[in-house]
Formats: sequence, C-alpha cells, structure tokens
Amino acid sequence: MTDDRMRRRNVLTTGAGVLTAALAGCTGGDGGSTAEQTETDASEDTATEGTAAEETADADGSYSVSMAPVGEVTFESVPETWETYFPGYADMGVALGHGDGLVGLGNIGRYHTDAYDELDGVSVNKNEITQVLGDGGIDREIYYELDADVHLTDPQWLTNNGFFGLEQEDIDEVASNVAPFLGNTVFRRTDPWHDYRYYTLYETFEKVAEVFDERERYEAFAAFHDEVVAAIQTDLPPADQRPNALLTFGAGNEPEQFSPYRLSDQGTNKKQWHDLGLSDALADTGIDGLSTSERGQIDYETMLEVDPDVVLVRGHEDKTAAEFADTVLAFMEGHDVASELTAVQEGRVFRGGPIYQGPIQHLFNLERAATAIFPDTFSGELFDRDELASIITEEP
Repeated sequence: MTDDRMRRRNVLTTGAGVLTAALAGCTGGDGGSTAEQTETDASEDTATEGTAAEETADADGSYSVSMAPVGEVTFESVPETWETYFPGYADMGVALGHGDGLVGLGNIGRYHTDAYDELDGVSVNKNEITQVLGDGGIDREIYYELDADVHLTDPQWLTNNGFFGLEQEDIDEVASNVAPFLGNTVFRRTDPWHDYRYYTLYETFEKVAEVFDERERYEAFAAFHDEVVAAIQTDLPPADQRPNALLTFGAGNEPEQFSPYRLSDQGTNKKQWHDLGLSDALADTGIDGLSTSERGQIDYETMLEVDPDVVLVRGHEDKTAAEFADTVLAFMEGHDVASELTAVQEGRVFRGGPIYQGPIQHLFNLERAATAIFPDTFSGELFDRDELASIITEEP
C-alpha cells in the first residue's frame, strides 16, 4: 500500500453517525454486519421492475450509492480495482465493462465464464484473479494484499459463515483501512440471518452500475434483457401446459442421493426457471427444499413418488449438455428405480444451472433452459450476440 494511497484514506463520520473510510475513490459507510456459505434461490423481476436508483452526486464530483445492509458508501472517483466474493457480482462487473479491474473472487471454481467466448471483445483472465477463500477460510490479510478500491460483497455473508473465520471487527478494520464493503447476498433467500432487504438480479445490477458510474450501459443492457425475456415469454405455451420441475443437487456421474431445492423460492440463481414459468414439483408434497443448515437428501424412490415432468440436477456446470447426457442421464437410464421416472424415460433430465449468476450468464442460461425444456418452440440462438457484446464493450 503506497503512502500516497494511505493519505487518501481518511476516516470520516457521516451525518447518520456511520464510520466511513475515504480511499482512492471511495468512502465506505460501514453499517454492515454478518453472513454464511452454501447455495439456493432466484429473483424473477425484470429490469424495468427494479427500484429507482439511490445514487446521489455532490458538487465536487463524488457520489454515493446506498444498498442494504451497509447503507451509503461515498465514492470520490470510479473504483479502478475491485473484489467480490460472489461470481454473480463478477459477471455484473464484466457486463459493465470493468472486468479488467477484478482482482479477487471468493471461489474462482464457481465462476463460469463460458458465455464470454461467444461475445466478441468480452473476456476475463481468471489466472489474474486471486481466490479469496482458502482451505482454512478467509484470511483478513488477503484484503490488504489485494488492496482493492471496493469490496462488492455483503459483509453479513462473511461474518455469519463460521467457516470463513471473520468477525465484525475484521470487516470494520478492512473497511476502514483498505476499502468499503457494498453488496447484498441475493443468490438465495434462505438464510435466517438475512433479515434486511433483498434485491432482484437487476436491482443488484443497477447498484453495481452506480458504483462504476455506468448508468447508460446498465440501461441499455436492461432494455436488451427485457426484450429477450418478453420475446421468449410471448412464445411460451400456456401456463397450464408448462411442465413442473424438480430442482436438485446431485454430485458425481452416478448420483444416488440428491438435495432438493424449492423451485418456488426466490433468489437470483433460479431466475431462468422462473422466467420460463416452471412450477415446483415439490409443491404440496411435504418434502422440504434445501436449506442452509439442513441439507436434506432424497433418493430415487422418493423422486418416483413425486415423478416430476423435468429433473434439473445441479453440480455439473463443468459438463456440456452432451457430456451430462452421456454420464448422469445414462446412469439414470440404466438404474432400476431411476429408469421408472417419467423425466428419465422422456430424456427430460438437464443440468440445473449454476449457484451464482449475473446478467450475462443469466441470458445464456435462459436460452439453454428454454431450448432444452421447450425444444418444439425454441431452438438455436434466442438473442443477438453481437448486439449484446457491443453494449458491453462500446462507449454508451
């Protein structure tokens, strides 16, 4: 950390009495608290349904962004480097043209970037990103080493997950000496400690756009998203003709036990399934979905009692559709009980999608889901790659 940068990190007090830290671009209001790790849910609201921006600008060029649970964070200039625990936020930064500034990520293995290969000029070098999560949790010193201008991470996620080994005093120190935290755990909505406001995918994306001063690019991306979703939903079969689906987590090429999710739960990781209007096969069955503290298990006998129209299996995002069919689906087809499932017999067992997703990933996951679930209605590319790439790479 340079002496010049240290001089720019002055401790200030906001009108609300919140301790904030001014840095090479940021003044962080540290009204944050706590958090935890796992996976689950998705937000369905489209971009036009998001709330109005809560960004304010001052005469000196500084601007503030407010987001629960931290509250208001003031930026003296646009952050050049940034860190996040969540791969969905990483995708948001890339979507806004700031992928080069990403210096740290919670778990790089869960950051799926295949979609970028289809977008001219859009890329991120994962080899240049430091993984924040280590074998023993998160070492507070990693934040000093990264020396990012902002941490786009919900601090409650970090302190409520005992595995991370971080306390509120660690968050306070990093926010004061390095850079503020700003973020909300939105990929799922099952954490009991998350008693503050949730945001949809595009409400969150809008907040990140405010941080990077990318209002025009965000609005162009949001309009593109709305058009794609509207076009797909226009061609969907009537609601009563759409299949129900069982969303599960089943690791390995020959899964025998599965952790079920409630597809009806909200959270950004299920947005594509909600956009397609799939109903929850577990509804009114008495079978609980995956929670953060109790990962219930079901077997093929229980799945057969439900006999869903479609089975969605998570834990296989490193496979192509063909690889998934040749391993997981092939195993089910040869299994004495699994082979009796309607979804297996009809070949309607698919990858369940990633735990974390941002706006670029969502569009590709939505296309993948639509063409798989409704092959008689959708095929090929459902949105213009060149148009999307230009929104990301060209000056608004």
